Amino acid sequence: MEIAEYVASLDRDGNALAAAAERAGPDAEVPTCPGWRVRDLLLHLGGVHSWAASFPATARTEPYTAEEEATFFPRVDDADLVGWYRARHADAVRTFAAADPARPCWSFVPAPSPLASWARRQAHETAIHRVDAESTVGSRPTWSPGFAADGVDELICGFFGGPGRRKLRADPPTSMTVVADDADAAWHIRLEPERRFVVPGREPADLTVSGPANDLYLLLWNRGGEAALVLDGDRRPLDLWRQLATVRWS
Repeated sequence: MEIAEYVASLDRDGNALAAAAERAGPDAEVPTCPGWRVRDLLLHLGGVHSWAASFPATARTEPYTAEEEATFFPRVDDADLVGWYRARHADAVRTFAAADPARPCWSFVPAPSPLASWARRQAHETAIHRVDAESTVGSRPTWSPGFAADGVDELICGFFGGPGRRKLRADPPTSMTVVADDADAAWHIRLEPERRFVVPGREPADLTVSGPANDLYLLLWNRGGEAALVLDGDRRPLDLWRQLATVRWS
């Protein structure tokens, strides 16, 4: 996907997220994020938008310290929260749309350029948190098979692809192949005691999970179930993935 496509998705999903959050109210519980309420979701994502956009905006070449990072996550009164989120989301959209892809800055997910990395990461961050927001009002978004398959790829090859994700290991080793039937895409994931690797394509595995890209996207982000998917083999690798592939902002 092109940077402009990620920016368009970020714009669309962020606006839909804000609308759902406004309908639900700041104190509504978020079913897909146990322990969170809508205010937590908006404060988190609004801060993440500002944090992420600051790198291409300033050409910063190193990550922030914990103290610097905390400045992106201020206290906001409930009455101002949706407007505060909308403003930070709009700033991020403008930044990614206008930034120069050739301008270097720090990023943590491999991509053709730092700007492409941030635009892609924020598009999928926002899409998944849109699921959270819409879960508070009883709805669920869908995306094109191409975008959802790109989200699966970004998750398993990019976001969870770095060496820092050490908890994604298995002893004894196990493997899982994920197949997006409607997007002509597949990935083979192998978890071992000391490493994890992912290769594109359909390979023999302990478990093959196949079905629509949207359902795979939500399943692997722990936002959806298995009803629309076909599981062939030992479900242990999927259970391990859903247990270990978790995210905490710290």
